[in-house]
Amino acid sequence: MHDLAKQLRKTGQYSTFSLEDLPSDPLLLILSFLDFRDLISCSYVSRRLHGLSGHNPLWKGLCQKYWLLSESNKTQKGQSWKDLFQEFYGNMGRYIDHYSTLKKAWDQLKTYLSQKCPRMITSLKEGASEEDLDAVEAQIGCKLPNDYRCSFRIHNGQKLVVPGLMGSMALSNHYRSEDLLDIETAAGGFQQRKGMRQCLPLTFCFHTGLSQYMALDSMEGRSRGEIFYQCPDQMAQDPSAIDMFITGSSFTEWFTSYVHNVVTEEYPIIRDQIFRYIHDKDCVATTGDIKVSVSTSFLPELSSVHPPHFFFTYRIRIEMAKNAHPENICQLDTRYWKITNANGNVEEVRGPGVVGEFPVMSPGKVHEYASCTTFSTTSEHMEGHYTFHRLKNKEEEFNVTIPRFHMVCPPFRVSAVRAVSVLGRSSSVCVFVCLCISLCPDVACQLVFHT
Repeated sequence: MHDLAKQLRKTGQYSTFSLEDLPSDPLLLILSFLDFRDLISCSYVSRRLHGLSGHNPLWKGLCQKYWLLSESNKTQKGQSWKDLFQEFYGNMGRYIDHYSTLKKAWDQLKTYLSQKCPRMITSLKEGASEEDLDAVEAQIGCKLPNDYRCSFRIHNGQKLVVPGLMGSMALSNHYRSEDLLDIETAAGGFQQRKGMRQCLPLTFCFHTGLSQYMALDSMEGRSRGEIFYQCPDQMAQDPSAIDMFITGSSFTEWFTSYVHNVVTEEYPIIRDQIFRYIHDKDCVATTGDIKVSVSTSFLPELSSVHPPHFFFTYRIRIEMAKNAHPENICQLDTRYWKITNANGNVEEVRGPGVVGEFPVMSPGKVHEYASCTTFSTTSEHMEGHYTFHRLKNKEEEFNVTIPRFHMVCPPFRVSAVRAVSVLGRSSSVCVFVCLCISLCPDVACQLVFHT
C-alpha cells in the first residue's frame, strides 16, 4: 500500500486529503461533538468551518445543555439557537459552569412548592443584577463565590416571612424556620469579629436567631465556600472559640442537596411548611395490621461540641391498615425503648403512652407524634416496642415493633482557638518528655507510658 501511494504521487494521481475536503454532513457530525468553546475556535480556522460552525442545529444542544432553553423559548424570542446562546452568554456567561445545575434546582423546587405550599412561592424575590452583586462585594470587601452569585441572579433570596424557604422544625416549646436571606440583608450581617471573620449569613430564623453561614475566605480553620452553623465553645473562656456544624462544602452542594430532599419528599410538608425530618425508607416495621415508621432531625441550635451535647428530634408515624378487621381496633398503653450510644452503652426506658397520649388505632387511622432525645456521643440508635390492648378484650395485649433508627450528628470542626490550644499543650508535653529523656531515660519511659 505504501509503494502504491508513492507511485500515485509520482504520477500526479494522488494528492493530500484534508479535513475540509469532507462533505458538509460528516463535518457537521464531527462539529456536533464539540463544546461551545471548541466550536468557536473552529470558526476561526477557515471560511468553510466558520460557516459550518454557525449551523443552527449545532447550537440547539448547547442552548439546552447550558441554559435549559426549549423550543418554546426559541419561538417566544424569535431568534436562532446561536443568537439565543450568545444572548444568554452575554448576560450569564460568567456562570456557565453553574447556571444549568442551579436553574434546574430552582425550577424543580418552584414546581413542587406550587403544588404543595404555593404561599411560599410568593415570598421569592426576583433575581439580583450584576451591579447589585458587585456593590455588595465592594461593601463587604470580599469576593462572592460564583455559584452563590449565579443562584442570586435567578432569585435574590426571599422576603423575610414565616415559614422560611430553607425549612422548619417544631417541638412543644421550640420552633425554628429559616429564611433564605436576600443579598442586601445578608451583607448587613457580614461577620468581621474574631472567630467568624469573612463569614456571610445565608439563612436566618426570627424565633431562634439561628443562621447558616458561608465562609468567603479560608481562615480560622474554615475552607472558602464552606457552609455551617456556628456553635460557641461553652468550655472556652475565649468568645472567639466557635465550633462549626458543617452543612455543605459549597453553595451548589448545599442548595441542590436541600432541593433534592424537598422534591423527593424526604422532607415532609406539614402545615404548609417544609420540615427537615430525614426518613430512612428501610426504617419501617409492620406488626400485624399496624405499621410504624420513623424520621429524625438534628437541632444545631440546641447542641454543642464542647461540651458534647447533641440534640435530636424524632417523628413517629403509627398507622393501621385500611383493610384491617374492625374487631382489631386497639389502644396504645405503654412504650419501651432500648437506647444505645456510640460507646455501646445501653439505656432502657419504659413509660405510659406517647407524649401523654394513648391513641386508639382503627382501620385507616394514622397517629403521628414528635419527641426528642440528647446524647453525649456523636451517634446513637433507638429501637423498642409499643404495648397495645384490644378494645373488645382489654386482656388481649400485644407488642408492636418500633424499628431501629439511627441518629448521627453532622460533621463538625472544632474552633481554631481550641485546635491551637491542643497543639500547644501537645508541644509542651513533647518538650517535657524530651528533657526527661536527656536527664533520666528510665523515668522518662515511665512518664511516656502513663501519659
